[in-house]
Amino acid sequence: MTPTTPLAALAFSGGMDSTTLAAHYHGLGYDLLLLSFNYGQRHLREIAAAQTIAAHYGAEHHVVDLDGLGALMPGSALTDGTVDVPEGHYAEASMRATVVPNRNAIMANIAAGIASARGALVVALGIHAGDHAVYPDCRPAFLEALQRSVTAALDGFPTPTVEAPFLHLTKTDIARAGVRLDAPVALSWSCYKGGAFHCGRCGTCVERHEAFVDAGLVDPTRYEVADEVTV
Repeated sequence: MTPTTPLAALAFSGGMDSTTLAAHYHGLGYDLLLLSFNYGQRHLREIAAAQTIAAHYGAEHHVVDLDGLGALMPGSALTDGTVDVPEGHYAEASMRATVVPNRNAIMANIAAGIASARGALVVALGIHAGDHAVYPDCRPAFLEALQRSVTAALDGFPTPTVEAPFLHLTKTDIARAGVRLDAPVALSWSCYKGGAFHCGRCGTCVERHEAFVDAGLVDPTRYEVADEVTV
């Protein structure tokens, strides 16, 4: 009897990090269960990218509908139209404007429940070292606590391992990994503004472009005004 291919459930935004995460687990031989979240964010451009990337891998993809959540969490540039999207290099103040409180914890716990029901061995998150300073649910302590919580909550039921293989990597490291793993990063979406192309001005566009430059790689991203992307 042929063994069943192991399943990995990924919290999948459709961004550069989660696209590289999908390539990582695909390369390890896992089937992919990609879980995107509509949490009332400013635009759904990233979910469209996630669908395209899922098709690239022939992966199962679902959008978890939490649309009303964003309206209950004012004050973040990601969910609140009255808050300006920060532009230029990230500083602590501008990064704080992009915090959606407990977002990764909410998504990870939902993914863990789905993973248990589906018999997935792994729940994978694309969190990385560049986010540790401002985002509490991107830090090693959070990952450790999450595994303890998931293990307790699923006592007696299939319990996935919670993994974050990029936890101690920089964005530049992830850019290198994406190229090495042949991840379709050009299909991914990072921009906080939902235009036809990446704006090239918001903090996450600048961070994305800088990662490729620092890695000595060609940035495959199309920006609205290329010469406005500065590093």
